[in-house]
Amino acid sequence: MNIDLSYLVNTMRHLIETPSPVGYYDAIKPVIESYAAELGYTVTYDNRDTAYITVEGEDTSKTVCISAHADTLGFMVRGINSDGTLRLRAVGGINFANVEGENVTVHTRGGKTYTGMLVCAHHSAHAFDDAKTMERNENTVFVLLDQPVKTAEAVRALGIRNGDYVAIVPRFTVTDNGYIKCRFIDDKAAMACSFAALKYMAENRLKPKYNTVFAFSFYEEIGLGGIYVPAEISEYVAVDIAILGPDSDGSEQTVTICAKDASMPYDYALTNRLIAAAERAGCGYAVDLFYRYGSDASQAIKGGNNLRAAAFGMGVYSSHGVERAHMEGIENTVKLMLSYVLEG
Repeated sequence: MNIDLSYLVNTMRHLIETPSPVGYYDAIKPVIESYAAELGYTVTYDNRDTAYITVEGEDTSKTVCISAHADTLGFMVRGINSDGTLRLRAVGGINFANVEGENVTVHTRGGKTYTGMLVCAHHSAHAFDDAKTMERNENTVFVLLDQPVKTAEAVRALGIRNGDYVAIVPRFTVTDNGYIKCRFIDDKAAMACSFAALKYMAENRLKPKYNTVFAFSFYEEIGLGGIYVPAEISEYVAVDIAILGPDSDGSEQTVTICAKDASMPYDYALTNRLIAAAERAGCGYAVDLFYRYGSDASQAIKGGNNLRAAAFGMGVYSSHGVERAHMEGIENTVKLMLSYVLEG
């Protein structure tokens, strides 16, 4: 399989740099629609704004799903301090210890945007005795707006209110030897893999073995992404980051098939088929169990849907922080995706 790696990395960059913290889908939906249209596909939505690209299969008696979630970690404004800084509440599993100093964009409900940065209340060792030891959490980390505002009233005059979204600038970087470093590889890299697979099929005039639905959900980071699944889908494969930890056989250069997450083992037969698909594709792969991890696939089972569930994805270092992956592992993820979709 000759995967278009330039398309893959450029699509990944575009998706990662488009803000989409949990539940904020206004900016990313037109991007999904644009990439689909360029490849000759259309996008439909359910009432939870999950995006679907449906591709007819050689065998239309069965429908399978490839899911990659479009939401990322982020914040909402929960209050405005008297000095004009913004108090925050996390959406998703933010680690406040590694966000200090990051640039952010505030998206108001009225359509305005403002830049700022995340600062600790005691932000400088030159000014505060406990600047190095103060715990970083939602009560000590605030947004310092890039505006000359010093009061809550001045901030409100900008149109900023409680409930506005705050997105972290991801800082997308590619090294000469193929490492990707930024926030939100989880799960924008998997979205890019889906579009790279769709491009491969479109350009080679290939049909999947079965009707295949490529899904992009917006609530995975809070455990709600795959709870609803269209009734026709009988197999649900989540493509998400693979966790690298002390027990891992996987690496940043491999695609990892998840045998079990924090709550359940994935379907035995479908997981075995993914292993066989990886071997057919000749891609570097591993099989691992993921600790403190869930995916849209396990949520699909918890939602009571009548389907088999499985998961795989590229190895990622430092999940839910500034993450690192490698193009080899991302390419292997596309190859496994295509092997499963084209051959079952």
